[in-house]
Amino acid sequence: MEPIRDHLREDLDILFVGFNPSLRSGETGHHFANPHNRFWTILHRAGLTERKYSSEEDASLLNIGYGLTNIVARPTRNAEEITKEEYDEGRERLKKKISLYKPRIVCFVGKGVYQQYSGRKKVPWGMQAESIVPGVLDFVAPSSSGLVRMKIDEIIAIYKELPQYIHEGKER
Repeated sequence: MEPIRDHLREDLDILFVGFNPSLRSGETGHHFANPHNRFWTILHRAGLTERKYSSEEDASLLNIGYGLTNIVARPTRNAEEITKEEYDEGRERLKKKISLYKPRIVCFVGKGVYQQYSGRKKVPWGMQAESIVPGVLDFVAPSSSGLVRMKIDEIIAIYKELPQYIHEGKER
């Protein structure tokens, strides 16, 4: 299975970063394609998109200022299959992408993604006090996986914080 394509450009409001593609995403070539993944519902219900997009429309998020990538490119059944070496390589690649494209905000879709990226153990939800790449805000949100035990309304409430930071990032 081939890694799925990143959707990146300069001047993004938000770059969403997941662990890695699911097997379904690897099969379809689209981000967050697993039918049990709630990413597209969360974006819409949090007011980040005016309608619920489908995974097949992932590239069109660029038109509204959002990008998509993963810390590890290889599709797997679950994040437990990702090796330490893949995280180490992915962390460095991700830092380079963020430094090159300079999105206003990087939203890590899962606390574990940010822990792997930052090397920090204690990570609160929401905006981080200190970012890894200077000039880019780091935001940690719950994973959109259907396996997450948080109630969807609690997850959506965290994602609803993002718009205020988009505005703040544009003022910088």
